[in-house]
Amino acid sequence: MVLADLGADVIRITRPGVEADAGDVTTRNRTSVAIDLRNPAETKHVMALVAQADMLIEGFRPGVMERLGLGPASCLAINPKLVYGRMTGWGQTGPLSQTAGHDINYIAITGALNAIGRANETPPPPLNYVGDFGGGGMLLAVGLLSGLHEARSSGKGQVVDAAMTDGTAILSAFMYGMKAMGQWTNERSDNVLDGGAHFYDTYACADGKFVALGAIEPQFYTEFLRLCSIDDSLFDNQMDRASWPIMKLRLSDIFRSKTRDQWCEILEGSDACFAPVLDWDEAALHPHNVHRETYFTEGSVLQPSPAPRFSRTPNSRPIPNRLATIDEALQAWISP
Repeated sequence: MVLADLGADVIRITRPGVEADAGDVTTRNRTSVAIDLRNPAETKHVMALVAQADMLIEGFRPGVMERLGLGPASCLAINPKLVYGRMTGWGQTGPLSQTAGHDINYIAITGALNAIGRANETPPPPLNYVGDFGGGGMLLAVGLLSGLHEARSSGKGQVVDAAMTDGTAILSAFMYGMKAMGQWTNERSDNVLDGGAHFYDTYACADGKFVALGAIEPQFYTEFLRLCSIDDSLFDNQMDRASWPIMKLRLSDIFRSKTRDQWCEILEGSDACFAPVLDWDEAALHPHNVHRETYFTEGSVLQPSPAPRFSRTPNSRPIPNRLATIDEALQAWISP
């Protein structure tokens, strides 16, 4: 989706009988072609596409594409400049490479999952942001674009082995660095960014809704205290870890004294590093997101707009995935 949003002409190969669904936001801006990869008579169509492509992305277990006759060796033989992207959870090699898994499993073995959540509670599944999308898809996109850049100077393609375990580890580099400096522990809710600090956490309000506070820097922390009229000396030593629990309890009581909207009137738009915690529907209505056109509606489907933004070649409005025949897809790629 990201590559298509950025302007790549993407053809998605689907199983026969799979219908395009406008509600599947992640398939936008591309054409789908139904091909039975288990039928050698049809895999030749894939090779016809490969011959014209800059990149190929596959997400099977290691060895599946080779058994289909569509492995890197076969594809690079007909298109030496092809960048061949392989997306898996465990990677192409290693003792777990052939086993099933999902985001929660991949982030579990990297230390990331253990670091998320409250003390004395089981780590919660953080949706599938960390492994699937961040450590997986985004890192694969970076690898593919890097490979494409290199291929245009060398004339040679290569395989990009993107594992969600590797990508999640990369996303955790900052925490490993903090740990090496003695500024991060293995315990949940014990650190500056994991809910251990009173000035970096979420709080419940009088109406049952929530707000997010991130006043890390001293000047922002001071501004937060000023706007909230907090003059208790307990809060003077911001980095007194021993006092974090009691300061958090005091702030919890303070935030429960007003509704979320009342706190927005006091703190939003200031340097207190504050924001309301919005749900999926509320997010699209927030004035900042409306101004930035961060979301848009196509048909009845609310979805995020392409990002990042470009000054000279702005992104076009995404369109839903559409079905095409292999002949139509090939003709669009081959025609000048």
